[in-house]
Amino acid sequence: MHCSVRHLAVCSALSPDEGLALEAVTVSQQVAMGSTLARSGEPRQHVYTLTQGALRLVRTLSDGRRQINGFVLPGDYLGLSGSDHHRHDVEAIADSRVCRVSLPHMRELRQRFPHLERKLLQRACQELDTAQDAALALARLQPMEKVADFLLRLAEREARLGGEALRVMLPMGRGDIADHLGLTMETVSRTFTRLRQQGLIALPHLNVVEIVDEPGLRVLAEG
Repeated sequence: MHCSVRHLAVCSALSPDEGLALEAVTVSQQVAMGSTLARSGEPRQHVYTLTQGALRLVRTLSDGRRQINGFVLPGDYLGLSGSDHHRHDVEAIADSRVCRVSLPHMRELRQRFPHLERKLLQRACQELDTAQDAALALARLQPMEKVADFLLRLAEREARLGGEALRVMLPMGRGDIADHLGLTMETVSRTFTRLRQQGLIALPHLNVVEIVDEPGLRVLAEG
């Protein structure tokens, strides 16, 4: 079966025979927009690769506020954790599809195929680097700088997917972006408008951003 995100997914490390072994224990699961794939505190029973759509990782703070720790986009692997329980609510923000593998099957495959184990370790290191960069951005950047940094990260993903690097799709709403960046929705909306007025981006549609001046946006994102 053809997979449009295979080159981004952990299975790209496998040979054809190894890929068939993985496919034999993989279940394709539809996740409707607005539904929850997993809830914080639930035992982890599966790992997932997102092949279509978008998910958000949500944590509710003690005061009731919502923090979005990240977004899961096509090609992302969900399950690199040392915890036996889910640490976030995993919610679909668009009609989505995942490839699901049970933890026992994944452990067996990791033992059988060293390539897969190395790919998972590489992915874990990449996710740690990304999390550290995001934490630094949230701590030191101003609102416009945060939004610029966020857009550039999405643009880099679009390029890896084979899309237009300067045309960014936004499956998440302005409120989701705000809860991810630690801003208010009003601030995010005003910031998009200011970036457009300064000629850095264009907004042809609500869920599309075109990067008009990438060097200028990058200078802004670097603070």
